[in-house]
Amino acid sequence: MEEKKRILCIEDEPEMIELIKVILEKRGFEVKGAVGGKEGLEKAKSEKPDLILLDLMMPEVDGWEVYRQLKSDEELKDIPVIVVTARAQSIDKILGLHIAKVDDYITKPFGPNELVESINRVLGMKKAGP
Repeated sequence: MEEKKRILCIEDEPEMIELIKVILEKRGFEVKGAVGGKEGLEKAKSEKPDLILLDLMMPEVDGWEVYRQLKSDEELKDIPVIVVTARAQSIDKILGLHIAKVDDYITKPFGPNELVESINRVLGMKKAGP
């Protein structure tokens, strides 16, 4: 049997983490949640997930800072990141996809299928390691 893909959801709203867990665990993913950027970075280091879902607007450490720290860490830089945010302005999307080079960008509210399709697309593109 194929090993479950491990996803870390970094989000400042526990309800959103629970919603994402329900959606993804039904489809065979293993989901861990981290409330806020600081906890998210710690869990990314300890868990080494296959993919990170990252909220941008969080108090203390915001999503862009978390992303910057992930990408500057040798052990974490290759983990794909999908930004999940309420920031729907096109400039934010351009910044995310073309300048920061996030793997995908989903705006809230989103449908379960949109989330799953994005994850499958990003994980499908991910090359198998050595």
